[in-house]
Amino acid sequence: MIILSVCENFHFFFFSFLLQIDPKDYTFSGLKDETVGRLPGKVAGQQFVIQDCENCSIYIFDHSATITIDDCVNCQIFLGPIKGSVFFRDCKDCKCIVACQQFRTRDCRKLEVFLCCATQPIIESSTGMKFGCFQYYYPELALQFKDAGLSIFNNTWSNIHDFTPVSGENNWGLLPENAVVQDYVPLPSSEELKAVRISTDAMRSIIPITRGRRQKSSEESCLAVFFAGDYTTANARKLIDEMTGKGFQLVQTKEVPMKAEDAQRVFRQSASEFIPLLEKGPVVALEFNGDGAVEACQSTVNDVFNGTKVFVSESKASASQDVDNFYNFAEMQMGM
Repeated sequence: MIILSVCENFHFFFFSFLLQIDPKDYTFSGLKDETVGRLPGKVAGQQFVIQDCENCSIYIFDHSATITIDDCVNCQIFLGPIKGSVFFRDCKDCKCIVACQQFRTRDCRKLEVFLCCATQPIIESSTGMKFGCFQYYYPELALQFKDAGLSIFNNTWSNIHDFTPVSGENNWGLLPENAVVQDYVPLPSSEELKAVRISTDAMRSIIPITRGRRQKSSEESCLAVFFAGDYTTANARKLIDEMTGKGFQLVQTKEVPMKAEDAQRVFRQSASEFIPLLEKGPVVALEFNGDGAVEACQSTVNDVFNGTKVFVSESKASASQDVDNFYNFAEMQMGM
């Protein structure tokens, strides 16, 4: 394992030499009781290393290739969108906000993480882990997600895989539903980093706040699917605002490409209406939960998106099958 770490760092510094960049600009090492960070545009897709920091507040307000965090204690960490993996090793008592393609921990203790992760998060030889849904906003963040190749709708934050489970024990759990991000990772106090116009208001979060694996409040769910176009993201966000404003809960979201045969399986008798739309790009699917969700979603789509083709579950009886069909298909797609 130590050899792997040495090799990773060697590659980092070797490629830094080839690219004529200064590794110090992409490393925080051996810091104590400090507030440090990188402003938007300062990392610009490079690899970053954080190691041997104690009692620090660390903010990476940019997108990066990969990030490794080793041997950090009692730190508050914000990491903007990471195109590849983020790997925490031998860290303890840290509070984090992280957006990434892959999330992994090894030999960590008591990490509390507000997470957006495109693939299933993995913990290994780690205990006392707690997870919540990523929620954060600053003006540059949406473009950083695009630059990192991440969709704001693909977030498996609560679907944790414990690589080393212990019989009779649970090494991870979920943060309280009413957890406030700023209570865990406060806004930066340094003058330089205050320039970033941050909001931790859940309503402004770049990532839709989902319930994930938490217990659903109702037996009734509804599936809504938007098809690719100029306003797909804006329309999906608008429906989320409308439905959550009426008291319904957003369980999960997904953005995936579909083929005609996929549509037959998911949309069944309505498939022929939607198949021509699939060539334009990936679809965005939303699952809402709550008594009356199907009727409320249908009326909202009719009122707000008149003229825009949207698939909405036809009835309470068919809705749960719609949700299962779509997300089973989506999981297979993401796993390929």
